[in-house]
Amino acid sequence: MTNVQNIPRTCAVCGKKFPAREIVSGAAVRDVITEQILRDHPQWSADAFICRPDLARYSTDYVESLLESEKGELSSLEKEVLESLRQHELLAMNVDVESEKIWTLGERLADRLADFAGSWTFLICFGVFMAAWIIMNSMVLYWHPLDPFPYILLNLMLSCLAAIQAPIIMMSQNRQEARDRLRSQHDYQVNLKAELEIRHLNEKLDHLLTHQWERLVQIQQVQIQMLSQLEKR
Repeated sequence: MTNVQNIPRTCAVCGKKFPAREIVSGAAVRDVITEQILRDHPQWSADAFICRPDLARYSTDYVESLLESEKGELSSLEKEVLESLRQHELLAMNVDVESEKIWTLGERLADRLADFAGSWTFLICFGVFMAAWIIMNSMVLYWHPLDPFPYILLNLMLSCLAAIQAPIIMMSQNRQEARDRLRSQHDYQVNLKAELEIRHLNEKLDHLLTHQWERLVQIQQVQIQMLSQLEKR
């Protein structure tokens, strides 16, 4: 016996043949999607079939029109969400890994230096260096110290270190702000797609329940007619 799911059926939109599992009956299509299909294909009816790619395309067009009516002109982020819906792609990603791919060598070096400058390792090493410098120049004070008291050369080195450290920390903060901005944009896209998917699913469930209820009413009417005929007999 031929498997029902393998029987090819023709899509009324694109005219191609698909297996039964890749085709959707027109009765299961929501009214708002049916209106959009009728604009392009007036011969469409509830008895026709539509393939899943075409149904996804019309569903995405409906979501796009819904977003435009609510928010006006769509931004690039919202267009990316609609494109992911159309292509059935995932938006979830590791933002930190993706952002590191576009960093330059200088930006990565600035982050590494900023991380080291804000650690206890740097403070301990710097304290040991200052103590050794002061002790060395104090012990040989009566001979020929490199930096006699009040250690002017050490003050100059500290000033240069502070002047260099400040822009490095600022560059690292700029990278962190860019990473946070990318993360917030990604969260907005994921939340928007989830909201659209949930709304689309709720509307589809409502349509299926309504259609199922109509089928049950029709079956009940047929049963009543059959019982009436049996009573007459």
